[in-house]
Amino acid sequence: MNYPSSSASCSQSAFSILLLFLCYLTSSSFAGSFLKCLSSCKIPPQQLANITYTPKSTNYTSVLQDYIRNSRFNTSTTPKPTLILTPFLDSQVQDIVTCAKISGIQLKIRSGGHDYEGLSYTSKSNNPFVVLDLFNLRSIDINLEDETAWVEAGATLGELYYSIWQKSKVHAFPAGVCPTLGIGGHFSGGGYGNLMRKFGLSVDNVVDAKIVDAKGRILDRKGMGEDLFWAIRGGGGASFGVVLAFKINLIRVPPVVTVFRVTKTLEENATDLVHRWQYIADKFDKDLFLRVFLQTFAGEKNKTSVRASFIALFLGDADKLVSLIESDFPELGLKKEDTKEISWIKSALFFADYPDGTPETALLVRKSAFPSASKMKSDYVKTPIPKDGLREALNRMAASGNIWMQFNPYGGRMGEIPESEIPFPHRAGNIFKIQYLVIWNGAAGAAVEKGNVESLRNLFKFMTPYVSQNPREAFLNYRDIDIGSTDNGGDGYEKAKVYGIKYFKGNFDRLVRVKTEVDPTNLFRNEQSIPPLRK
Repeated sequence: MNYPSSSASCSQSAFSILLLFLCYLTSSSFAGSFLKCLSSCKIPPQQLANITYTPKSTNYTSVLQDYIRNSRFNTSTTPKPTLILTPFLDSQVQDIVTCAKISGIQLKIRSGGHDYEGLSYTSKSNNPFVVLDLFNLRSIDINLEDETAWVEAGATLGELYYSIWQKSKVHAFPAGVCPTLGIGGHFSGGGYGNLMRKFGLSVDNVVDAKIVDAKGRILDRKGMGEDLFWAIRGGGGASFGVVLAFKINLIRVPPVVTVFRVTKTLEENATDLVHRWQYIADKFDKDLFLRVFLQTFAGEKNKTSVRASFIALFLGDADKLVSLIESDFPELGLKKEDTKEISWIKSALFFADYPDGTPETALLVRKSAFPSASKMKSDYVKTPIPKDGLREALNRMAASGNIWMQFNPYGGRMGEIPESEIPFPHRAGNIFKIQYLVIWNGAAGAAVEKGNVESLRNLFKFMTPYVSQNPREAFLNYRDIDIGSTDNGGDGYEKAKVYGIKYFKGNFDRLVRVKTEVDPTNLFRNEQSIPPLRK
């Protein structure tokens, strides 16, 4: 539900009891100052009570944990926010931002919670912080007349896909395959998905936005100017303000698309197939997205092995797809019976690993069913990995027992957009992107976590000769604190440059200039944010 907006100032006498109660519950003087500031704003007392959670609030733990996607950051020792704020109105976000600036408390911004290092809801320091959680801001307005939509930052991809499908069976949007991803972080970090070879990234299709800036103003594209609008499309919105909503261009898809999943083990020549895939993955027809998912499993005599799943989306019928694969990748041995002709919305369920027959309403489920602890990393590959190197990488995966890798193909539209068009620079010249993943039972203890993380780091180190160099590129939305951080919350150009160049290449300095202009006091910061230049 949405609260009605109010133009009446808070009643100091009516608010005083609530303020004293909340200040009593919060040990931080920053929080007390922050709440005292809110008392002078236009949020009525009952509304403020309904959107404010302290560690003593009945629902504090559930509100915090509902959007924690990695149990590695859901332990008794994980730093917790002093307050969680869950606004229903844009005006409430304005007041929260203004009071964070006045009080000096750090503001963490969360939309879906998928950030791999938990930077939107935890901290690497002992400083108090507040979480601004946008999950109540999730309206979606589809306009088929001009084929656009306004999507609030707290909506999920599943909700967006479902809303489009309700309006049209031949429209879609190019974004990620995980339905519980929050729009705010996914879009502003350069979200990609299985339509990117045809239509580019999610932010390549963003035409407007609304943001609350460091002065507490709500600005659209015209109001914020082209520099800031450029920065929040792939540079990470949380470095520059609170992105409230994006306006997107919808894209057209056929009424029937085709998918397949063909799996081969090491014993079934998977290594040779993956090696061959590297030479053609970025050269396929734009209508085809064919990723490789490398996963460990218990093979014969319980010996750990690796299987390669070739997972495809094709914007056309099965006959044309089979013909295309027979021509360009005959080694896969694809047959028509391996394929499924389905609607685009069903392909979203397919890529999210839902079983056949799952209703479309499953896309509306906001809670993730992936509670394990994990660590992830990323790489970009510009020349095919030699077969010996690939074989050794797969052997190391098998030895680890629980490391996975995913190869996501580039080419097509991704190779046509200049590196500087938006902050996301990973365009022409990339064959594919690697996502590394290790998962474990989060309750297994610190020793298990350390062993798994080190195992992944060792594989990552082994891959050094085979991936991009100078810089070794990384994907912002596959956040990796190993590649550098600013422990004091995004302050310090030289420290930030270590990770900034890997995420943004030559676009990093422009992002710093934008940051310096729009947020010189570094209100919006985290351990891997864009810093302002010190004057």
